[in-house]
Amino acid sequence: MNVSIHASFLPHDDPDASLAFYRDVLGFEVRDDVGYAGMRWITVGPAGRPETSIVLQPPAADPGVTDDERATIAEMMAKGTYAGVLLATDDLDGLFERVEASGAEVVQEPMDQPFGVRDCAFRDPAGNMVRIQERR
Repeated sequence: MNVSIHASFLPHDDPDASLAFYRDVLGFEVRDDVGYAGMRWITVGPAGRPETSIVLQPPAADPGVTDDERATIAEMMAKGTYAGVLLATDDLDGLFERVEASGAEVVQEPMDQPFGVRDCAFRDPAGNMVRIQERR
């Protein structure tokens, strides 16, 4: 049996800002852009890798989420503690420079970690933590 990760979900509170970040700054291709009932889901992923995607979604799209839960989600997104993703690149310094130049909030500049990876971190327009490791 072969199981793989096909898509992960990240919330957005401004679909246009999130789209610009993932498409224009990180260079992901847009796979789908769907609107429904005043909300928008955008699927992006690395070019040439259709088997791996990120779905940028409205955080309160699930009808089972209560108003109190929506408020908690909004608070956690504002603090950057609600969601995150770990990416990898062959050129960490080059990608970091491009992301930093975009105005994204830098959380950690590229550094060697004591657990053996070199990485950096920043927040996307919705506050999601984005960590990027250097492939070795």
